[in-house]
Amino acid sequence: MKITRQKHAKKHLGFFRNNFGVREPYQILLDGTFCQAALRGRIQLREQLPRYLMGETQLCTTRCVLKELETLGKDLYGAKLIAQKCQVRNCPHFKNAVSGSECLLSMVEEGNPHHYFVATQDQNLSMKVKKKPGVPLMFIIQNTMVLDKPSPKTIAFVKAVESGQLVSVHEKESIKHLKEEQGLVKNPEQRRRKKRKKISGPNPLSCLKKKKKAPDTQSSASEKKRKRKRIRNRSNSKVLSKKQNAEGE
Repeated sequence: MKITRQKHAKKHLGFFRNNFGVREPYQILLDGTFCQAALRGRIQLREQLPRYLMGETQLCTTRCVLKELETLGKDLYGAKLIAQKCQVRNCPHFKNAVSGSECLLSMVEEGNPHHYFVATQDQNLSMKVKKKPGVPLMFIIQNTMVLDKPSPKTIAFVKAVESGQLVSVHEKESIKHLKEEQGLVKNPEQRRRKKRKKISGPNPLSCLKKKKKAPDTQSSASEKKRKRKRIRNRSNSKVLSKKQNAEGE
């Protein structure tokens, strides 16, 4: 029985890997109902999940799930301890927490880009997850973990992609990556790495104080000599004029 379960799990994983890019480490989003069922069935999630999925796994949850388990009280204390040991993924409900099922559903919106698995015993949540293509669903039945087969919505989506009617999120990412490698689309990280012009400081030479010009001693001396000559010439002309006046008389 165990071998057949693993065969089915391997087949389903191959489907999600080839069509949606699901890869290791598999990120399993747990809610309170799944943690409670694992506690009752004495399932060691950290040990048994990697063996069942035949690969590395990461047990994850959200703040909303932890908040919900805290409000439910002592009856789910054991499930809360299991959830607290999981990695907490950031959800969009920072200010106002929502129910665990609503939170997990929001984590797989827009084509499930982070390739989350949803692990729950909530039938209502399971039905909503099956309506979203590309989301692997897990649950516990008869104290054993089961990876559900791809939903009809997921299979229809894959057929539409194969016929060329739709483009999967995985294909969009690969096309974008190829365009960036060929230089057709600029990588946003490269834009950020563009060198900014450094603000250059003032020229250090311009900051130097201007030197005062030394007075030209030679020019000043020549000017003085010219002034003296002019004074002498004026005095001599006056003397000559007086002599000429005296002789005329």
